[in-house]
Amino acid sequence: MTHDLLTPVPLSLALLRGALELEDTEHGILPHRLPGWARAQNTDPQLAMVEAQSSGVRIALRTAATTLELETWRSRTAYAGVPPRPDGVIELVHTGAVIDHSVTSGGVTATIDMRTGAVERDVDRTHVARFAELPAGMKDLEIWLPHNETTELVELRSNASVEPVASALPVWMHHGSSISQGSNAARPTGIWPAVAARLAEVQLVNLGFGGSALLDPFVARSIRDAPADAISLELGINLVNKDLMRLRAFGPAVHGFLDTIREGHPRTPLLVISPLSCPIHEHTPGPGAFDPEALKQGIVRFRATGDPAETASGKLTLEVIRTELERIVAERAASDPNLHLLDGRELYSAEDAEEHPLPDALHPDAATHQIIGERFAAAAARALGPFHAATDQAHHH
Repeated sequence: MTHDLLTPVPLSLALLRGALELEDTEHGILPHRLPGWARAQNTDPQLAMVEAQSSGVRIALRTAATTLELETWRSRTAYAGVPPRPDGVIELVHTGAVIDHSVTSGGVTATIDMRTGAVERDVDRTHVARFAELPAGMKDLEIWLPHNETTELVELRSNASVEPVASALPVWMHHGSSISQGSNAARPTGIWPAVAARLAEVQLVNLGFGGSALLDPFVARSIRDAPADAISLELGINLVNKDLMRLRAFGPAVHGFLDTIREGHPRTPLLVISPLSCPIHEHTPGPGAFDPEALKQGIVRFRATGDPAETASGKLTLEVIRTELERIVAERAASDPNLHLLDGRELYSAEDAEEHPLPDALHPDAATHQIIGERFAAAAARALGPFHAATDQAHHH
C-alpha cells in the first residue's frame, strides 16, 4: 500500500479562508488580506508588512487523508537589542478543536537597528508542518497559518484527494489594530477574533492590521467590496499611538469610512468598537514610543509621549475618541438601525488592566485574548444578527 505516498494539492482561493487575494511569489503563493489595488495605494511599510501576515487565514479542506504536509516559507521582522517574538505556530483544527500544531522555523528574518535604520537579513530553509495519524474517513479540516508572520505557501501534500469545503456559516469581517491581529497571542486560533468566531459559529475574515487601523479609505473600500454578513470595526488606538490626525479630521474620516462600507453593505449589521482600555493613552496623546529604560533591560514596553494638555488643541486620546465615536454612532443610528456601538471597555476595562495588565503596556497577553474573545461573542450576539445566540435578540436593539 502506498499509504504515505503524498501528492501535491493545487492551492487556490477556493481552499483558503480569510484571504482576499493570492499572489504568486518565488517561493509559492502568498495570501494577502488586502486586494492588490488597495496595496498599490499604500506607501506605509508597516501596513505592507502586516497585511501580508496571515492572521485569521486558514486552508479549509475536506479529505480522507491520514497524512498532510504543508511546506511554507516565513518572513519575520526583529529589532536589534529587543528579544525576538516567539516563532509562529501552524495549527490543525478538526470539528472546532486544535488536534495538532507545528512551530515554524527557517525562512528569512530581517533584523532592524532602530538607531541607524540598518537591516540585516538572515536566510534559512523552508519549514514543513507534518500532520500524521489523522482521524480516519472523510473529514473537514482547517490549517490555521501564523497570525504574526508572513507565510508563503510552498506546497500542500496529502495522501488522499482534497476538495474545498463549502461553509454555510455566516461571514464576519472584522477590522482593527494589532490587538485584533493578535499581538501577544500565543497561537493563531487564540487571537480574540478567532476565539469569538468559534464561539459565535461564524466565519472570520480578519482585517486586523498591527499599527494600521487608521481609517484608510482603501481599507473601507476593501470591506465594501467583500462579501460579509456582519462587520465590526475596532477603532482608536492606532490613531492615538501614531498621532496621525486631530479631532477635526477624525470625525469626518469616521463618517467617510462608514459611508463607504454602507455603499456595499447598506443593511449589514455593523458594529463600531470604541477603544479597549489602555492606561498609557487614556488621557495622554501619542505618539507612542518604546520605553528606553525598559529596552535597556531587554524588555519591550511602550509609553505615551504626548502632553495631556494638548487635547485642548485637538490631539486625540482614547477618552476623546470614545466620546466622538459615541456621538457619531448615535447620530447615524437614528437613520441606520443596523449600526451599533460597543464600548471597548466592555471587552477590556480599567479593572481588567489591574487584574490582567498589558505586558508591554499596549497589547493583551494570550489569556486576555481568550477573555476578550468570549466577551465579544456575548456582546456581538446582542448587535450582530448573524452571530450565534443572536436569533432571539436580533430584533431587540
